[in-house]
Amino acid sequence: MVTIAQRLCELRTEKNLSRPALSEALGLPRMTVEKFETGRLTPSAEQQTKIASFFGICLPYLRGESSDRTRMEDWVETAYAEPDSSPAAAPLYRPAPRPAPVSDGGQGTMMDALLKSDQFRGAMRQAALEALRTPEGQEILANLVRRELAKR
Repeated sequence: MVTIAQRLCELRTEKNLSRPALSEALGLPRMTVEKFETGRLTPSAEQQTKIASFFGICLPYLRGESSDRTRMEDWVETAYAEPDSSPAAAPLYRPAPRPAPVSDGGQGTMMDALLKSDQFRGAMRQAALEALRTPEGQEILANLVRRELAKR
């Protein structure tokens, strides 16, 4: 698995930047990028977001969790884009068909119990609201509202 240190070094080299130049561009102390690249310091969540934004990549790619550089908001934009009216255009998003419910004789699984719990629902609601409060979330909401208003 690729580490943040390796990924940062790779990205900086691709952009042909020196460590001090990258530190300055990110608004970080001069030696910080060197510590990040050598693994002596791990960037905070805020610093990771700033680095990913600077390089135009997604956080999972920076963290070495994915080999896909695309940003999640780019995927969301294309997944829910207005369909092309030409006959050759294929739909960008097609939800998978839902399987028919299976009767378990009234016995629910642990996952069913979790999903129905008020604590879980509250946590999911809070996470969704926090995501929508970000600039990216606000932009996505604004685009959806514009599309709905344009339909009327």
